[in-house]
Amino acid sequence: MNQTYTLARMRLSLCCSGRPRKTSCMRPIASLLLVLTLGFSSALAGDLQVVRVMPDYQTADSFVRISEYFNGKENTGGATILRTQPASRAGFYFLVRVKTAKPIEVAWIEIQVITPTAPAARTDSFAISLPAGSHVIKLGLTGTDWSDPKAKPVAWKLRFISADGKELATEPSFLWSKPSAAPPIAAH
Repeated sequence: MNQTYTLARMRLSLCCSGRPRKTSCMRPIASLLLVLTLGFSSALAGDLQVVRVMPDYQTADSFVRISEYFNGKENTGGATILRTQPASRAGFYFLVRVKTAKPIEVAWIEIQVITPTAPAARTDSFAISLPAGSHVIKLGLTGTDWSDPKAKPVAWKLRFISADGKELATEPSFLWSKPSAAPPIAAH
């Protein structure tokens, strides 16, 4: 009996210690604040969000599916595939996952790439339409535009531009944001 009484007193002292308790009514309020904060920040950034960009070289064989042998058409697996030279599948690709709250009928996707062989950025643009929700885009520099499978871009920048010219989203590589000229080195 004495042990039960002590346990009850400990519980009472913990409840009345002045520390805020998490109640079930606080969770919905915290959740609402989180949703409003995330919603407000995404509204400021626009309706389009670049979730991730994964650059990598892909061979032509990586695009061949069994269904292509039967019907002769490339199976995209639901992704949008854009190539600088559509007849050539091998090349350096940027696998881009985007999310949008509402469909975008007409937009432009622009890729700027600095290659190991040229210091000036190469720019390619493609017209694109995006469905609402999450979508995958495979953007490729193919054929003679990227002939070395072992080469990697020095830096790149991806931009989505609306039909009226507004920037919807941008995603640069780490090195794209670095200054173009190195600071002078002091002589000793």
